[in-house]
Amino acid sequence: MPIGPGRMPLLDHLGELRRRLTIVVVTLIAFTLIMYFAAPTVIDLLTDPIKPFVPDGKFYIGSALGGFTTRFSIGFRTALVMCSPMIVWQVLAFFLPALKPNERKWVVPTVLAATCLFFVGMIFCYFFIVPPAFEWLTGEVEAVASAWAMLDDYIGTEMLLMIGFGVAFELPLIVFYLAVFHIVPYASFRSAWRVIYVVLAVVAACITPDASPVTMLLMFAVLVTLYELALFITRFVIVAREGKDGLKARRVSLFADDDE
Repeated sequence: MPIGPGRMPLLDHLGELRRRLTIVVVTLIAFTLIMYFAAPTVIDLLTDPIKPFVPDGKFYIGSALGGFTTRFSIGFRTALVMCSPMIVWQVLAFFLPALKPNERKWVVPTVLAATCLFFVGMIFCYFFIVPPAFEWLTGEVEAVASAWAMLDDYIGTEMLLMIGFGVAFELPLIVFYLAVFHIVPYASFRSAWRVIYVVLAVVAACITPDASPVTMLLMFAVLVTLYELALFITRFVIVAREGKDGLKARRVSLFADDDE
């Protein structure tokens, strides 16, 4: 998509902002309508890993408008997730003209990496986190009362879990840039691992919507694995660019290689 010039009058900037907001809104509305009609298929897909833990495998809607509101809610949230790369790009494209050429070249790879990590996180959650999480949750319900599986509640919780894991999978990207550009030295990340593990445990407790110990422990395990993987890749990149001395660097050197 085209990027506007760096210097424009205020009214032109406002016009550019309106144009990009219009693109986002129109695209989101179009995808919401498409996903509204595709909602039954999406519902089947989302409920597939949950059904084994629901009594009789049946879901219920408790109001006359429930069918419409559930389909629209699922359609909108699915459209929002599908359009998220485009939305992020429109936001960044509005600010890109203010960046230097050596800074711009980092934007597209970052958006691509962030998008891939987000969707990998959602897919990972769907296959490996949702089944044990709902097995524990439904078990807790059945221990005190009869389970009445409301479709919007179950799918809403599942989608929050998937989005939470999608966001959590951005951790390697954050750690990578902080360490590679020496905003936070690699040595500091490595030496402060105990503190960081505690922080990750708190983050896992905060971003899991169901607040179950099973999900929080799984989230914590994933965050620690991603953190260590990010440091492994970061170490390789730093040594390749700067040698082993770069692992001890403590200066901020954003885009240093590009300015030489």
